[in-house]
Amino acid sequence: MSAPRIFSPLARRQRRNRAAQGFSEFRFLHDFMREGIEERLSAVKRDFSDILDLGCWDASFSPPPSVRITRCDPGYRFANGAHGVQADEDRLPFADAAFDLVVAIGTLDTVNDLPGALTLIRRALRPDGLFLGAFTGAGTLATLRRVLIQAESDRPAARIHPQIDVQSAGDLLARAGFALPVADTESLSVRYRDIFSLFRDLRGMAATNVMTQRSPLSRATLAAAAQAFAALGDADGRTTERFEVITVTGWAPDPSQPKPARRGSASASLAEALKPKD
Repeated sequence: MSAPRIFSPLARRQRRNRAAQGFSEFRFLHDFMREGIEERLSAVKRDFSDILDLGCWDASFSPPPSVRITRCDPGYRFANGAHGVQADEDRLPFADAAFDLVVAIGTLDTVNDLPGALTLIRRALRPDGLFLGAFTGAGTLATLRRVLIQAESDRPAARIHPQIDVQSAGDLLARAGFALPVADTESLSVRYRDIFSLFRDLRGMAATNVMTQRSPLSRATLAAAAQAFAALGDADGRTTERFEVITVTGWAPDPSQPKPARRGSASASLAEALKPKD
């Protein structure tokens, strides 16, 4: 059974192509994700030889020296600018076991078949290969969601993308066959002078609505949302918006990896250990 088409691949490519030229001005969220990925990667005490940068944007992720890197992006202009391959994450053209590290920054939240994409990523990894991914998850754009619902209280339209929570992210990794899956979340808060500044940032980072069922905002709705957004401002007249970044880590299975202990094999009782001492 095919995955539901929540997102339009065409709209997704168009948004990314539009954002490519001026992306450097709007890359703060991507940089936040990339720095988190790089921090986690620095703690891994092993060498990598073949890396896939999946959702490469402007190729700002820098591999270690003397490492082969393949860039791939859903948008033609980002892929072309990085001398890479244009492909959607759930339609990857790479051979099995082609890489020992896959990094995916800021694109997996708008993939129609995310379980399928994660399975393809796992298959593209060699045994004991590492996957590191980051994307926006549940709680992102909560303020914008609130004011849009308020502005369209009679018949609110779906304008904010469906979002994955951190527990579901970990479950998806396990379902895709990753070993030792880990998912965590971190918040980034940004203060905006008005709703139009927020829309400008979302447009510049290719984060506007790409759902298949979408409709334009009417002037009345936009005016009401702008007023509600301003009403939430602080003493400086700025309103805080939040981006929740989920970072996931998983390993392609390999016999050398640690295994959980067999159930019932413990030699000490937890209940006994927790008893108060005399």
